[in-house]
This record gives sequence, structure tokens and C-alpha cells, in this order.
Amino acid sequence: MSSPDRLSVRESVALMDGYHSPQLDVAVRLNTNESPVPPPEGWAEALQAALADIEWHRYPDRGAHELRAALAKHEGVAPEQVFAANGSNEVLQCLLLAFGGPGRIALTFEPTYALHSHIARLSATQVVSGEREEDFSLDADYASTMVAEHRPAVTFLCSPNNPTGMVEPPQLVERLLTDISALPGLLLMDEAYGQFDPHTAVDLVDEVRPLAVARTYSKTWSMAAARLGYLVAPSWVVAELDKVTLPYHLDSFKQIAGRLALDYEDEMNDRVAMLVAERERIAAALDQLAVHHWPSGANFILLRPDSGDGDGVWQGLVDRSVLVRNCSSWPRLAGCLRVTVGSPAENDAFLSALSEVLA
Repeated sequence: MSSPDRLSVRESVALMDGYHSPQLDVAVRLNTNESPVPPPEGWAEALQAALADIEWHRYPDRGAHELRAALAKHEGVAPEQVFAANGSNEVLQCLLLAFGGPGRIALTFEPTYALHSHIARLSATQVVSGEREEDFSLDADYASTMVAEHRPAVTFLCSPNNPTGMVEPPQLVERLLTDISALPGLLLMDEAYGQFDPHTAVDLVDEVRPLAVARTYSKTWSMAAARLGYLVAPSWVVAELDKVTLPYHLDSFKQIAGRLALDYEDEMNDRVAMLVAERERIAAALDQLAVHHWPSGANFILLRPDSGDGDGVWQGLVDRSVLVRNCSSWPRLAGCLRVTVGSPAENDAFLSALSEVLA
């Protein structure tokens, strides 16, 4: 008896590759831009105590009201201007489910965070990819022209930009916001690494501008395991996102963990300061090696060996039990590697291994 035909996925998905980061058994893992240190002990103790109050047989607060209120206070906005989700990637997914889709365009400027275009395609949104300059900066006139020509429903801008680490000038953000307001459209500022930059687009959020700012707990809050992110946007944007989320999508544990973390902002700022100092130390050391690297305002550095053999250098580092991100197959990043800023000891191990490989 012949096997029945199997239902195939839709064509647009069949042509895709998933987005994955290698998880190898190495001594030093510097490939996913996580924090090298855990949250403070006080947070862990407070969370442990709060677990006793969870009614595990009941659904969580569907609206995550306490978490959103705490985030609103932290960001200086109203609670109805905050949306929380399972990592900033789910934030992006909900945004595109609500404002993207068939017949609509998402505009990106490459190279940038791969999930912007990947999630857009999953939501059947057409992707138009603009190009950055040779130094990976974004020309304001060119960006404005792309917006006017393609009239995107959603325009993505990542600052500091992943994987280049570059910070977008506030003047560029405000200009694009003016252009997008006339379409109409929506500007999504991805600030996953926003705490490393003294400027934030959250200051521009109001009830009129079509601006949404995505942030995450995975980096500076040392909570990658929690998978928690949030969006700051006009209340009319947030109201639409609430329509496309699954019921009870944020569990009680996660809501409590995120709320309690905000009590430890000073500790978070100390981690940021430490990582910035280590980032600059790594950059100074890279200046002495046969690599080119780009200025970074995040907790990682993009570099390219002068030999152009990014694959070989990546493998050489793995052979020495150091894992960084191989970006060689990403748009315009042939031969490039991205290294997360780790602890001082991890950074020493990386620099030592890189020196050996390049030699």
C-alpha cells in the first residue's frame, strides 16, 4: 500500500533556513551576546521567595499588568504603552502579525539583525533590503529615499546595530520617523543593546508618532534563560498587539522575574560599565593583531581577519575551546566574526586563542 501524500509547508517557508546559533561544548562561549555574569543574588533570593505565592493550578495574569506597570515606571511611560512577550523576538513576531502580512512591506538595512527579515517572511510580509555604506553606516538621504519609494508598513532600525555594533545617530532616527509618519507606516527601533547607548528612542515615544521600541532582558539584565522582552509604543500599537498574542502567553514565573529584576537597576548599570570597559580593552588588543574591527556601542565586536579566512579562524578558535559567531554567510559579512564581550578571564582566553590562530 502506497503512503498517502503529506501536506507540505507553504512554499515561502520551505525555502527558508531556521535561525540558529551553534551550541558547542566549549570552555569559553562568546557567540550569543549573553551577559557573562548572572543576576545579583538579591534578585535570585527575592524570586525564590515569590515562587511560594504562585497559584500553579491557575492561569497567569493574561495582561501581565504588574509587569507592564513596573516596566512603564522604569521607562517613564504609561502602562498602556508597554507590551511584554517571550523575548524581543516574539515582540517582533506580534508586531508583524498585526501590521505586516500579505501585500505589505518590511524595510531593513543590511547588514542587520537577521530575525527582522526572517520573521517578516514567516508572517508573509514582503522584505525589501536596503544597503548600508562600506563602513556599515546608514546614509540618511538614501534611507529616506527607500522609505518614499517602497512605502513600507514596518521599517526596522537596530541601534546599536547587530551584528556591526554601530549606533544610529539620533538625527537619522528623527528624520526617518518624520518620513514614515507621512506614509503611514511604523518605525521599529530594536534596542536589544540599548543600555549600552546613552541615547534611546524611548524618549521619542508618544501617542502621535508611529514609533515602537523593542528591548530585552536577555543582555544587560542577565536573564537570557527567562526569554523575556518588551515593547514601548503608542497605546494604539500595543492594543493591536494584544489581539495577536496567544492567551496567557507569559507565565507567572516570568512575569515575577521580570518585575523583580527592575529593583536591581544599579547592579545592571554596573554590569554595563564593566562590559564597556572590557569591550574597549578587547578593541585595543585587536588593534595589535592582523584583523580589522568596527567601532561598537554594544557588548560585542565585529571583526574580519586580514587573511579573509573567517571560517578557518572560527574553527581554529573552536579547536582551542573558544566559540564566537561566524558571520561569514551573512549579507555583506564575508570573512567576518562577531565576539561577545565576556568576563575578563573569558576575554583573555579569546585574545590568547586568536593570537595563536592568526600566528
